[in-house]
Amino acid sequence: MQTTALYPAFLISNTLHLTSHTMAELKESVKQEQESWWSKKEKKLIIDPLLDNNPITVQVLGVCSALAVTTLTFKALIMAISVTLVAAFSNLFTSLLRNYIPFQVRMIAQLVIIAFLVTVVELTLKAVQYPMWKELSVFIGLIITNCIIMGRLEAYAMANKPWKSFLDGIGNGLGYGAILVALGIVREIFGKGTLLAGSPFELKIIGPSADFLLNSQNAWLSWYAPNNLMVLPASALFLIGIIIWIQRSMQPKLIDVS
Repeated sequence: MQTTALYPAFLISNTLHLTSHTMAELKESVKQEQESWWSKKEKKLIIDPLLDNNPITVQVLGVCSALAVTTLTFKALIMAISVTLVAAFSNLFTSLLRNYIPFQVRMIAQLVIIAFLVTVVELTLKAVQYPMWKELSVFIGLIITNCIIMGRLEAYAMANKPWKSFLDGIGNGLGYGAILVALGIVREIFGKGTLLAGSPFELKIIGPSADFLLNSQNAWLSWYAPNNLMVLPASALFLIGIIIWIQRSMQPKLIDVS
């Protein structure tokens, strides 16, 4: 009788144990899904700076370098890659050290991290692409004071985990770089008639010689002349304004953001 009485209790105990174990596994799987390395939140960190939260056209940051380095597409591309690498890894290192950096000296620590990464990028560029380093050395050094990088360290990396901070840096670097490359393409084609000049993939599109795909010495192109305004920094300002106008026309929600 005692054994018979204990059996239902044993069965109920096992059932409760299995139920609690199943619930624990379910909670763990939900937690793992939430902490996935590539969930919707992580994708948003990459996509948002390209469109709805672009550092240049929405936040209006990093405009100075956008005016200076976009005369050639190749220069703009090198600058974009440099800023993306510095932004991503400075976010990563700052996030890893965020709990060990005293609040009072956090900006000094951030500047040290950025300066180290900028030095690495500059020396690498000097070794790999010396002619481009001579043209960009001043602007590469000024990445240390880039508002986009300092802003992301303060606003995001100091308060979030390393992986998300790394993605945030990549996203903002790509958003910044996309505008630079777009400006570089337009300014180089209309200002000099070439594309990717200074790189191994230089393409001569339109100009006054047979080396160009479209020879402006031909009768039907004799009217063409390069637009010298596109070589000046002012043209980049006009183009950025046009991009901002188009973006806000397509997305009215961005009108009051800046």
